[in-house]
Amino acid sequence: MYLLNNGLKIPKVGFGTWKATDKEQCKNAVRIALETGYRHIDTAAIYGNEDAVGEGIAEFLKNSNVSREDLFIVTKVWNTQQGYETTLKAYDESLKKLGLDYIDMYLIHWPQPKDLDRTWETWRALETLYKAGRVKAIGVCNMKKHHLKYILDNFEIVPVINQIELHPYLQQRDLRKFCEENEILVEAWSPLMQGALDHEGLKKVAEKNKKTVAQVILKWHLQNNILPLPKSVTPSRIKENFDLDFTLDKEDIDYINSLNKDERLGPDPDEITF
Repeated sequence: MYLLNNGLKIPKVGFGTWKATDKEQCKNAVRIALETGYRHIDTAAIYGNEDAVGEGIAEFLKNSNVSREDLFIVTKVWNTQQGYETTLKAYDESLKKLGLDYIDMYLIHWPQPKDLDRTWETWRALETLYKAGRVKAIGVCNMKKHHLKYILDNFEIVPVINQIELHPYLQQRDLRKFCEENEILVEAWSPLMQGALDHEGLKKVAEKNKKTVAQVILKWHLQNNILPLPKSVTPSRIKENFDLDFTLDKEDIDYINSLNKDERLGPDPDEITF
């Protein structure tokens, strides 16, 4: 578990559901992930699968001895719903779709470069939800240093997490350092570079450790105190991504650190138009 800045604990590996749009497939993937041992499930309003995620959670809880309190469920407010009142409404909609009494962590999905005032109103709404005890933690996604500095300078509550694109080709060291200094946990989306794993050097590290390239990359995240958010709907991959009970030596870590080329697979948060 990682300890968030508000004292809440969060599982060190999350299960992502981006692009899991087939309802039955998504529901089954969530259930299998929970049966495998994942306790941190991540979705978002824009994914269009909160209902399927909720059904997968309900099915698992019904057939296990695990309680709801042992799970850490995360969703996000989408850009078109940003603003104070619209965010409060969006939270209620997500809660209903998930079929839950509360959400563990609620995130702003993207800052809005053309209307940051609306993003700050969204953060104010998240603070309201948190203070009312309706959500256990609040955080952000895709925020750069200047976004985080504004929140730190103008609001009462520090985000517990910043979920950003992060992988061996985009290591975001300066942003990670800033987050660490301000007790904001860094969470990585696309930690496996959206499946671009055909790299000879990483294959050698994987062979040395008798693991897959995906497992090696996820372990690199963990040993750098980053929370990875792998996603898959394939049962064998879901299980493989959770089997991280090994340690990379310094040589392996240094090698993966050397692969950084500041290469984004997704958009730059300062340039988005959606």
